[in-house]
Amino acid sequence: MSHGGRRPWGEGFEDGWEELRPSVAAVQAAPSPARVYDHLLGGKDHYENDRALAERMLRLQPRLIQAARQNRRFVARAVRSLARAGYAQFLDIGCGLPTADDVHRIAVRERPGVRMVCVDNDPIVLAHARALLAGERNVAVIGADLRDPGRLLQRAGALLDLQRPVAVLLTCVLHFVPDADRPHEAVARLRRGLPDDSALVITHLTAEADGAATTAAARLFGAECPCPLVPRTREEIAAFFGDLPPVEPGLVFTAQWRPAHPPRAPEHALMYAGVACPRPLPAPEGRTPSPVPLPRAP
Repeated sequence: MSHGGRRPWGEGFEDGWEELRPSVAAVQAAPSPARVYDHLLGGKDHYENDRALAERMLRLQPRLIQAARQNRRFVARAVRSLARAGYAQFLDIGCGLPTADDVHRIAVRERPGVRMVCVDNDPIVLAHARALLAGERNVAVIGADLRDPGRLLQRAGALLDLQRPVAVLLTCVLHFVPDADRPHEAVARLRRGLPDDSALVITHLTAEADGAATTAAARLFGAECPCPLVPRTREEIAAFFGDLPPVEPGLVFTAQWRPAHPPRAPEHALMYAGVACPRPLPAPEGRTPSPVPLPRAP
């Protein structure tokens, strides 16, 4: 595929972002969402303050480790499904620190030649991701902010062909954007900026299961991090998809989305997940259980 006016891969990822982003020293001074998440996944790319906060959060909500791991498993299933459905361009917004089996490697196993642009606004995440993904073909890491979707798409468009379908990943990121920053409006602008046959993947923390413990952990996180942690209801999360209805099984807990085996207590995953895609997806990797009914409000 011709690049047209797009940059060659591996060139020019820093323009304009370096002067806007916070300094590394400023970011290191406080715990980071990406590094706390890395600790929950059992990674090694974090600092003592990240570990300390994660451990205090776990005392309030011990299921956060399960939530993080189920989120990663869902992302792998979703990316495999989209790659098998023919998506050859992925935009991973709020990519965080690369894991041992990152989303690009998952996608390229299903569809060689897949292009992946990873986006984050944390300078330490950007540095780690560029170092760890330096040897990968057709994958780039750029600095941008979800709250400025126009600028984000402009930068991504220097590397991806935004006239062709793109699978957008917003996994474990929207709950770090408070309502005051208009996250629903930002996602709507992203949807409008991409072709109609693009796909949207979302995971998001909720307090509708084990709410008191999750809310307490979220408050602790918000008190110590530069950004809040905002659990939302199923209806609020569904609104991010706009008029793009999630494919079967709909918006469910991460453990319920097309698993290889029926999960036990899927609500312990603490996050809802959904994939909106106009193309038919391949058959699920296993039997998909029915969504767990949510408790009625008193």
